[in-house]
Amino acid sequence: MKTNIIYNEDCLGEKGMRILPEKSIDLTVTSPPYDNLRTYGGFIFDFKSIAKELYRVTKDGGVVVWVVGDETKDFCESLSSFKQVLFFKGIGFNLLDTMIYYKQNYAPAYPTLRRYANQFEYMFVFSKGKPKTFNPIQKERVRNKQEKVGFRQKNGSWIKKEVGLKKSTKDASNVWEYGGWDKNIGHPAPFPEQLAQDHILSWSNENNIVLDPMFGSGTTLKMAKKLNRKYIGFEISKEYYEIAQQRLEAEKTLWD
Repeated sequence: MKTNIIYNEDCLGEKGMRILPEKSIDLTVTSPPYDNLRTYGGFIFDFKSIAKELYRVTKDGGVVVWVVGDETKDFCESLSSFKQVLFFKGIGFNLLDTMIYYKQNYAPAYPTLRRYANQFEYMFVFSKGKPKTFNPIQKERVRNKQEKVGFRQKNGSWIKKEVGLKKSTKDASNVWEYGGWDKNIGHPAPFPEQLAQDHILSWSNENNIVLDPMFGSGTTLKMAKKLNRKYIGFEISKEYYEIAQQRLEAEKTLWD
């Protein structure tokens, strides 16, 4: 199997994910063209077939990060994201975590929608069995001293314990906050490079294989290259493929 390569192909075509061996991918990080929020050149998104292929190519212990949101129409959210979660679960994936991509900058809601502005997207983390890799992102602790920690029991009671905090950091939560993206990339909805980087660091190790079956502007693949992971990507749009190719060629790694 070739790695460190991108294909200008439909990920479900004869030269798409079908060329990948079963159980060959350590991590997938992708954001599909959900609902009708962007046109993406009018290409059709066959979610169920893509999900089934992702299950086939994911290694035991591998992870799929699925970044999505929901359209609001006729005063109701579509619930597409939750329907997709249930389908992933039905074909064998575990829902390991429901993470939140919290946007520092957001557009105000249209007054006719009669709702608050949306400031987040879901980052569903699916695993094929027990995840084999977890390298938690670290955040700075507010305090670094002896403190009391309480653990609630199933019967509602609390057990208090004195804990000496020897570390100045702690594992991050499942809500990740990011600013905007580079609006000069040429893609209608790229996610922040830091988002892709944090997921790649969390769920993979160096020389693991990272896949993005709908790579758009190539953010996942660019960060995989930067972090010394092997990468494979598919993109049906010639325009987006060329953008990603340029970004990958410009990215330097420790091995260059």
